[in-house]
Amino acid sequence: MTPPQADRDIAVELRGITKRFPGTLANDAVDLTVRRGEIHALMGENGAGKSTLMSILYGMERPDAGTIRIDGRAINSGFGSPSAAMAAGLGMVHQSFKLFDSLTVAENVVYAAEPRRFGLVDRAAARRRVRELAAEHGLAVDPDARVGELPVGLRQRVEILKLLHRGARTLILDEPTAVLTPAEADALFAVLKSLAAQGRSVILVTHKLREVLEGSDRVTVLRDGRVAARLVTAETSAAEIAAAMTGRAVELDRMHAPGTPGEAVLDVSGLTTDAVHGVELAVRAGEIVGIAGVAGNGQSELVEALAGLRPVTAGRVTLAGQDITHASATERRARGLAYVPEDRHAVGTAPAASVADNLAMGHHRTTLSSRGLLPPAAVRAHAERLVERFGIKAATPDVPATALSGGNLQKLLIGRELAHGAPLLLVEQPTRGVDIGAIQNIHDQLIAHRDAGHAVLLVSAELSEIRGLADRVLVMYEGRITASYGKDEADERMLGLAMAGVPAGDGGMSHIAEPASTSGMSHTTAPTSTSDMSHTTTSPEAGD
Repeated sequence: MTPPQADRDIAVELRGITKRFPGTLANDAVDLTVRRGEIHALMGENGAGKSTLMSILYGMERPDAGTIRIDGRAINSGFGSPSAAMAAGLGMVHQSFKLFDSLTVAENVVYAAEPRRFGLVDRAAARRRVRELAAEHGLAVDPDARVGELPVGLRQRVEILKLLHRGARTLILDEPTAVLTPAEADALFAVLKSLAAQGRSVILVTHKLREVLEGSDRVTVLRDGRVAARLVTAETSAAEIAAAMTGRAVELDRMHAPGTPGEAVLDVSGLTTDAVHGVELAVRAGEIVGIAGVAGNGQSELVEALAGLRPVTAGRVTLAGQDITHASATERRARGLAYVPEDRHAVGTAPAASVADNLAMGHHRTTLSSRGLLPPAAVRAHAERLVERFGIKAATPDVPATALSGGNLQKLLIGRELAHGAPLLLVEQPTRGVDIGAIQNIHDQLIAHRDAGHAVLLVSAELSEIRGLADRVLVMYEGRITASYGKDEADERMLGLAMAGVPAGDGGMSHIAEPASTSGMSHTTAPTSTSDMSHTTTSPEAGD
């Protein structure tokens, strides 16, 4: 039946979608309308119901109640599978890409939908198809490249090409910029706007206010499983969206007062690894030192070396006066180091273990141990304290960590490491994938940790997070620390020029001398423009 004229501009319509899980009402009579040719942002805090709603739309879950219409056609009881949703013109790019690393771009794009000739896969036609789609949509990528060798931004292009090859008219992107550099994110939004201009629809699930304001047409905000607001992007603001998400006024881009540094806790001299070259730095008690830089300039490798996860080929590292240059990760923890890694899934947590067991890790040899045993009551009580303190949304402490959203898993990791009260905290991307309200809580916890006399070394892709929290900002470029700035001097222009590798003095930038405790730090200035880093404290990556 031909849909009424008034409905012909509607690509996706959800009405009264309700979904219950044991102990949780994930979606409560949610309505969502997405028009053809628009980018529609779906926002909400961790646990607000965004991922559940998209899982229902894409056939990964069945709704308990409600209706779905695609291009005016009713889908009774929802789609039975993602393949049924794809057949109806939907396509979804997940946070974790669904690609075969050993296959080429062309092989991944046409997989299970291969062009054939004489009953065999026509590889030449597959490569030609990828080139045509890439040229048409500005998704330049080599059809013959092995996917496992591509940077993450190009892998995401492959995922989008897969959907376009299958004729997707509505694209669902779940936290698409969580693993992208800001430059890659800008390129992605250019592609999405082009697709919308061609009449396709995009549903964008994200936490990033700046991206929503710059890249979407309308916004639907979920809170506690219900629709809290429907907004026209051009007529709203970051503050209004944040208030709709949290139910309260939120202070964005807050600049915290500086700390009162004491004696050096961490002292690094001439540190060299395969990707780090002669790094000199110090972090003092009562101080947060931030490291800014474009991804791939050695920040992660530096932190891994300090944490004992990457061998040091030269240089010296001392922690509270003790040489830990070649100490194991276990020995470093025993001497007073806590660590929040960038990869919370593979390094920071054990996803199959329970929330309680994950929160006990590192504490099992100290505060929770009783004569070499771990009393279950103590483990549970410890977990309940941290769950409440950090607002971790888990049905019970006994559920596996895999049941948590990305943002709640991050809260678990942050809470566990802060609870050690270690003299030195190494923390990478502390608010990646965390909602706006939780970001404020994590920032407050880091500041409180500093003010309690601890030293914090912070690496973040969020430039405003670095500026808001750090007492000093170091810039890394090509494996070296090339500039140091005091809190008051670290404006976005200076940092952007330094990150771009602009020499000291160029563009009117002056170099800020480092504190004496940083000994031999380089006096050249360095790496990328501010367009290559995010400018809001709202973080990337995470599902609901």
